[in-house]
Amino acid sequence: MSVNNPTDPTAAAALPGASGNGNGKRRRQLIVLTLLILAAAIALFLYWYLHLRFYESTDDAYVGGNVVQISAQVGGTVTAVKADDTQIVQAGQPLVALEAADAQVAMAQAEAALAQAVRQTRQVFLNNDNLEAAVTTAQTNLDRAREDLRRRQGGIDTGAVSQEDVTHAQDMVKTATAALKQAHTALAVNQALTDKTNVTEHPNVQQAAAQVRNAYLNFSRVNIAAPITGFVSKRSVQVGQRIAAGTPMMAIVPLEQIWIDANFKESQLKHIHLGQAVEVVTDAYGSDVVFHGVVQGFSAGTGSAFSLLPPQNATGNWIKIVQRIPVRVALDPEEIKAHPLRVGLSTTATIDTRSQAKINPATTNYQTDIYKNLSAEADLIVRRIISQNAGNTSSSDNSGHAGMRQGHHTVVAPRT
Repeated sequence: MSVNNPTDPTAAAALPGASGNGNGKRRRQLIVLTLLILAAAIALFLYWYLHLRFYESTDDAYVGGNVVQISAQVGGTVTAVKADDTQIVQAGQPLVALEAADAQVAMAQAEAALAQAVRQTRQVFLNNDNLEAAVTTAQTNLDRAREDLRRRQGGIDTGAVSQEDVTHAQDMVKTATAALKQAHTALAVNQALTDKTNVTEHPNVQQAAAQVRNAYLNFSRVNIAAPITGFVSKRSVQVGQRIAAGTPMMAIVPLEQIWIDANFKESQLKHIHLGQAVEVVTDAYGSDVVFHGVVQGFSAGTGSAFSLLPPQNATGNWIKIVQRIPVRVALDPEEIKAHPLRVGLSTTATIDTRSQAKINPATTNYQTDIYKNLSAEADLIVRRIISQNAGNTSSSDNSGHAGMRQGHHTVVAPRT
């Protein structure tokens, strides 16, 4: 039997043309796959063109915040530490206490010096009356001496008065004239110390009052209080430690005043502007919690430019690398309250560059009010001391009251 019999069904199946159906199916599959890949590429391109290219993102972003250093304003020995790490403190709450004996002694000395200055100044003013009386007496003596000389000169022609008596009378006039001049000079010298002022406005009293204020400020600074509300961190001070002025003791971090420092590459900054919307995802909360904010500002230089050892690009070992610019992102305060953050946490920041609303960054005003009453309290002490030692100064105070000025503060002592 011939193997090439065309009528044999088995032999017909083995012919080359029998595989055409399989190749067609594979071709169709390849075409479908190619179309799918092409469609996916087009979709990705459209997604990038219509959406993704308007976003700039970086994971080199961290939570930043104010770290308020608490330092000693005066030297002394630590007697108490009233706050520790992780504790929250309120503005004005005592943190550290120093031994206050030296400050108390200095305060007492300053108060005594002020009281003495007031009394000595009162004496200077009272001397004006005595010296004016001395001038009047000297003038009276001069008038009497001149009258005696005139009478004696009238009697010399009749022989009733000798020439010697006339000479003595002339000497008395010269002596009285010199005494009057001396009295006028003494009065002028004393008036130079009191002219256009009063007891409490006298420079000597003001100088002593300034010393009282300085001593009071030093005395108040032995008790160190928290300038703001926040969490205590980095406590290094210990009880019994001898510290000098300026020694850092701890830090306070107000966690409601935080932001994001996102370090974008310089090639990403072309379309980033102030006021653009930012979404922030933290590693601590994950993608379930998204913080919202705005671009608040840009650093004045790259991170490497402000490093401890900035690069010297003009040297021969220069290597070009992509620089990063810190971009500050202000967060929504309500979201921070709902999900507190800590300084230094890692985040991912994504900026929507389509929001082109250029706005000025918010002006931040950091301040504390715990020291605002110190000057007023010192003024009360000064006013009390002046009032106790000024006596009755109405004769030398044309304004009817004693006023004391120190800087921009005015302390008015009551009438006596």
